[in-house]
Amino acid sequence: MDPNQADLERLMLFEHARITAEANYNKNPHDADNLTRWGGALLELSQFGGITESKQMIRDAVGRLEEALVINPRKHDALWCLGNAFTSQAFLTLDISDAQPYFDKASECFQKAVNESPGNDLYIKSLEATAKAPEMHMELHKHGGFQQAMAGGSATVKSENSKKAASSDLKYDICGWVILIAGIVSWVAMAKSNVPPTPR
Repeated sequence: MDPNQADLERLMLFEHARITAEANYNKNPHDADNLTRWGGALLELSQFGGITESKQMIRDAVGRLEEALVINPRKHDALWCLGNAFTSQAFLTLDISDAQPYFDKASECFQKAVNESPGNDLYIKSLEATAKAPEMHMELHKHGGFQQAMAGGSATVKSENSKKAASSDLKYDICGWVILIAGIVSWVAMAKSNVPPTPR
């Protein structure tokens, strides 16, 4: 499958999930599962825009996930997804001293998720990866490559296209694991929402 076609399909899938979650929220604003799906969809969608749009979508995702955790503070998938959102915010922050509080919040969220679901390898791996994230951040931002990749732009069309391709590749390399994990959470949450309730 053409990578652009796959990206378009992912964009449409998560945009549909976002719209559905927003409609469901209007019917029932106290559904923590729906808020988690909404936050996960926003986090997924954040990789498709420019840096300003991405930052705004991540902020919106954080808001939805925090709202879910007000309803259910022990909701491990929301905690884990929130950790991914904070990690994304950190990588989109230029200065490590400004990014570090996001890494700290991410680590705290991942630890809480592990505490709530101790056998979950995904949560454990996320917690371990967060410990290495500040070092990775400094390396990525050291030469300004991350900002160039996120910003794109060029004087000529040919150069612009190659920079956009490099921008896309680098952005996926950096945020790919975060977005993949958020996608898994979204799918699990969607699957759970489609399971018929257990008779009591």
